[in-house]
Amino acid sequence: MSDPIETHLSHAFALPAADVAARLKVDPEQGLSDADAAARRVRYGPNLLGRTRAKSPFRILVHQFNSIVVWLLAAAAVLSIMFGDYVEAVAVILVLLINATIGFVTELRAARSMEALYAIAEVVARVRRSGKVFDIPIQDLVPGDIVLLEAGDLVSADLRLVSSSNLHCDESTLTGESVPVPKTVKPVAKETVLNDRTSMAYKGTAVTQGAAEAVVVATGMDTEIGQIARLIESVDDEASPLEKRLDRLGHRLIGLTLVLVVLTVSLGVLRQQPLADMIQTGVALAVAAIPEGLPIVATLCLARGMLRMARRNALVNRLSSVETLGSTNMILTDKTGTLTENRMEVERYVLPDGPVEMSGKGAPARLDDASLRWALCVGSLCNSVPAGAENSTATSADPMELALLRAAQIAGFDALVDCDVGDVTKTYPFDPDRLMMATDHHGGDGGIRLVKGAPEAVIAQCASIFTPSGSTAMDDAAKALWLAKTRTETARGLRCLGLAKRGVDASDSDPFENLEWIGLVCLADPLREDVPAAIAACRGAGIDVVMITGDHAETAAAIAVEAGIVDADPDVVEGQLLQDFDPKHPDSALSERLNTARVFARFAPANKLALVAFHQSQGRIIAMTGDGVNDAPALKKADIGIAMGERGTQVAREASDIILLDDAFGTIADAVMQGRIIFANIRKFVVYLMSCNVSEVLVVAFALGLGMAAPLLPLQILFLNLVTDVFPAFALGLGQGNATVMKEPPRDASEPIVDRKTWVRISVLGLVIACSTLGAYALAQFHLQLGQSEAITVAFLTIALAQLWNVFNVRKPNDGLFLNEITRNIFVWLAIALCLVLIAGAVWIPGLSLVLDLPPPNLAGLAVAAGMSVVPLIFGQVLIAFSAR
Repeated sequence: MSDPIETHLSHAFALPAADVAARLKVDPEQGLSDADAAARRVRYGPNLLGRTRAKSPFRILVHQFNSIVVWLLAAAAVLSIMFGDYVEAVAVILVLLINATIGFVTELRAARSMEALYAIAEVVARVRRSGKVFDIPIQDLVPGDIVLLEAGDLVSADLRLVSSSNLHCDESTLTGESVPVPKTVKPVAKETVLNDRTSMAYKGTAVTQGAAEAVVVATGMDTEIGQIARLIESVDDEASPLEKRLDRLGHRLIGLTLVLVVLTVSLGVLRQQPLADMIQTGVALAVAAIPEGLPIVATLCLARGMLRMARRNALVNRLSSVETLGSTNMILTDKTGTLTENRMEVERYVLPDGPVEMSGKGAPARLDDASLRWALCVGSLCNSVPAGAENSTATSADPMELALLRAAQIAGFDALVDCDVGDVTKTYPFDPDRLMMATDHHGGDGGIRLVKGAPEAVIAQCASIFTPSGSTAMDDAAKALWLAKTRTETARGLRCLGLAKRGVDASDSDPFENLEWIGLVCLADPLREDVPAAIAACRGAGIDVVMITGDHAETAAAIAVEAGIVDADPDVVEGQLLQDFDPKHPDSALSERLNTARVFARFAPANKLALVAFHQSQGRIIAMTGDGVNDAPALKKADIGIAMGERGTQVAREASDIILLDDAFGTIADAVMQGRIIFANIRKFVVYLMSCNVSEVLVVAFALGLGMAAPLLPLQILFLNLVTDVFPAFALGLGQGNATVMKEPPRDASEPIVDRKTWVRISVLGLVIACSTLGAYALAQFHLQLGQSEAITVAFLTIALAQLWNVFNVRKPNDGLFLNEITRNIFVWLAIALCLVLIAGAVWIPGLSLVLDLPPPNLAGLAVAAGMSVVPLIFGQVLIAFSAR
């Protein structure tokens, strides 16, 4: 029996290609036989990524009723049915259905991250089997298959290169690195990080140039992108800070309600009141204590905020994310495509007679320099991009090569006119061992050879230096000088290429020897124009901005300084330090460094996920931005995942909570401001709603304690909670807010919606409204000698009007008495007008009046209700004036 096949070689990049093929029982010249491939297909399954089970609509619907507040209201409805109060029961059930419908509609969003990853693989692969080459669906690839790659191909499995000719792969979606990576068949060290495994081509990446043959070493969920899929699956959806705050508030309300109901029923029983009446009173208290309109108003307020953010190019997938942004105190941002434009651009040429900066849209400052003309000539002609492709948006073109072509095009460079260089006669493709490429051209005496490559490699082969006044020797001192200049430019975060030329000699055995040095061309992935201002706005708002990238430390540091994330000389933490990092039990020294560092480089997806988890364990509210597949696990784990809409991958968009339609980091600052405004509005309407509900509870409780008949019936309380309370509260939620919120620090993550100071304010306002209502009830009964039903109507009108005027008691202490956020809110005035009509209808529309048991009072009763309703408004304004001092 043959030895088992090693199907998943986790360190194939560190083994010679021949050893990998031997372990996989395959001859690269022949490939697998059809029978062997079929057997492996059965044994190891299709080359597909697993799919997550999306939430069914039924599960989402059931989730809407998984709330202790909902359960209490349902219990109240059951009790109402038991005592024959069918109208009241129907009203409560209607409230439950409205809340469930709104929640169901807003949460009906399947988790499509796995489907997006799956879509990446819907291509074919070219393989060699039984000595023949043909295309097969990628799901039929198996470990040991020999795959043929060429420019434009999408890599369909994790591959170990067997042979390679100038192969470059764009791995930006996997590693975040914006420049295609040159590949080689040589093994690398076992501890090499993903970004530097040059002997591998990974599933989901794209071939930008060259060709290669490779052996499949991992398929499906065993690939690197499959590991990312597992990370996404492993991240549980957590409740947002707002959802947690509302849940805590709900539990407190339930506790308060149960205590009130038990005390009330017990007190009534001790006074020998009928048990049925006491239970009905308990139901009234429960209905009064729970702000039924709170979930509706909160949802509508968040939906309104979502629309505002959409107008600012931020598409929200999850309603509660709107408010969560307002409490964010740290933004972890990807570099490539988020802070930068994910394209390469020539920044400058460093020439023997001085540097030449690129100005404006890329045109160099001086065009009459012979050294610059030769630099443009080498960049544009010693180039693997097809002619005319410099204006193409094709992703298969090498962005550095494109940048060199565009620089020459913008400068108006013409090789034949400016340098007397004609068509190419021979090409020496990029050699991954020598790190150079060359092209021979007509021109000069016998032809001209143009060379470009890694600066250190080109410099080592140069014997002279070209200057406009003639050649000079390239001695050891000159080589050291140019290597130092290269280090200076790379320390600025620039990518450098060395440029050289020489004559063509048929007797030459080495095309790269005796070169004449021209200079350096320095390229960068340019920073987006709006980024520095946006980061400054975030820092001014007390939000720490942290950059995470798969790129090199020098590039990361330079971009971070340019963007304003750090001032100078940042501490750059590299991903290898987090290989065995446990976010829940971090090393103290590393923990301190992670807390202070603002730049992270060479980060793999698992490193990003660990960093997000670490900062969350430190009590921070994390917003994570990104655009690549490698960002998806961290986007899902963060409190707010923010994906790029234009350049972002589908995987990143599906894993996120918010999508920036314009890919502008500045949109995040606008969204944070909206989030803060929304929380301030939520706190306003919670204070308003809760003070109204407290007043209703106290009215019923005090009346019972004084031995009076209940001034408010359960259905009347429900009418107040659903009609007259909801509209003013919603109007408060539509407030425009003030831009000064961005000058305030972020809220503490543990800060509740209703803190102790706010509870006191709510209690005082509720107490005053209750006392006014009971006072009106007593005046109607004992002074005006009205009947019980008419007195209840007076009490109803008093508390209804007092609650309307109470909307003006939630203004900020430092706002004006007559001109403030409340009075300038047109929606507040519209809500008051609407509620006045509804209150009048409840009393004077016969059918509604009969259902609510509210007979119209006389003129004196109306006067008492109107006068007593103003008392809480006056008291509230006096209270605000004292608190402002």
